[in-house]
Amino acid sequence: MPSTNYYDTFIAVADDCPMVEGMQPPTRETPSVAERAYAMISRHPYELTSDDVIFGVYADRNGIPEQDRPAAREKFLESNQACLRGSALCKRYGWGVHADARGRLALYGVETQSYKNFVSGKVPAADGREIKVVNAMRSSRLSA
Repeated sequence: MPSTNYYDTFIAVADDCPMVEGMQPPTRETPSVAERAYAMISRHPYELTSDDVIFGVYADRNGIPEQDRPAAREKFLESNQACLRGSALCKRYGWGVHADARGRLALYGVETQSYKNFVSGKVPAADGREIKVVNAMRSSRLSA
């Protein structure tokens, strides 16, 4: 089954992210994908995986009842899904995402020392190896 999970990885903000500090996505009457993902990860740091968050947002937005979620999740994850590198949290709102050795996530604002430590390789993985750093996808195409 395909997965969106990362392990011992830090997703840095996109090169063209306009934020100089992490910003909570704006609250809307109907919460956006970014608002829902932010709420899930920020309320439960290092508890949820990317698959948990991406499916949870999908299930919430589509009104899938709790009792139907295990089967719906299995079906949802059978096909490839966009990963957090494409999330507005990393592209627009200034959040880096750390996935630990178990794939559990936490957010770090681009302005924080912890963010800077992850990006510069100063934070080792639990087993002492380097954490892989990847950039979020750019919002705009490079100009020719």
